[in-house]
Amino acid sequence: MRILLIERRARFANTLRQKLAAEGFHTERAPDGRSGLRRALDGDHDVIVLDVLLAGLNGYEVCARIRAAGRTTPVLILTAKDGEHDIAEGLESGADDYLVKPFAFPVLVARLRALLRRSGLHTSAGWQVGDLRMDPVSMRVWRGGVEIGLTAKEFSVLACLTREADRVVTKPEIIERIWEKQSPRRTNIVEVYISALRRKIDRPFRQASIVTVRGAGYKFVAGAGPARGVPLQKCRDRDHGQILWNTFATEPN
Repeated sequence: MRILLIERRARFANTLRQKLAAEGFHTERAPDGRSGLRRALDGDHDVIVLDVLLAGLNGYEVCARIRAAGRTTPVLILTAKDGEHDIAEGLESGADDYLVKPFAFPVLVARLRALLRRSGLHTSAGWQVGDLRMDPVSMRVWRGGVEIGLTAKEFSVLACLTREADRVVTKPEIIERIWEKQSPRRTNIVEVYISALRRKIDRPFRQASIVTVRGAGYKFVAGAGPARGVPLQKCRDRDHGQILWNTFATEPN
């Protein structure tokens, strides 16, 4: 998914871009209203995330001009202006959604995905690492053509690793990208999700693609090969009617 972020604050924009990248979104930033409008009209973006308090042109004016030019790209206004009249003005200017700062990052991601679903832009998003394919819009995952059911948090952790394939991602990075400033109460929460992902995306397929790097973190390695452990045992995938292979080998977190 390609996002145009029109946001005046560089630090906030950089943090948001990093978090969105972990969810599979590619983000381009414009720092003011006039450059944002130009990029919105010249570029090919799936969603525009728009601040209101911008230099040159404010967010309402930018949105109105985008619509006047005939562009139908979904627009989400992301601003600290939380008055009823502010929200009404934003929606009347042509915005599809309005989210007030401060906000919960998972809510922003959910709203972006909802905008994409409504606009029918499912095919522009997604990536593949080895035989693992991910779609961040529908939050679906396939390995070797077999779909794997993941929870939203499991998908987010896996996205962190696969978007940085072959690079070590530390536990603090994962926590910061997914749980934001509020660290989870359980300090081993990352290990819990890594273990769950290994059970779902590795062991049934005789893979060991999620690798623990002692003292550093984790990395996703495409084509890492069969997992080591006890002899394999057959199991049937009821949803797909296929025989898969499952190992009950224990791996370090």
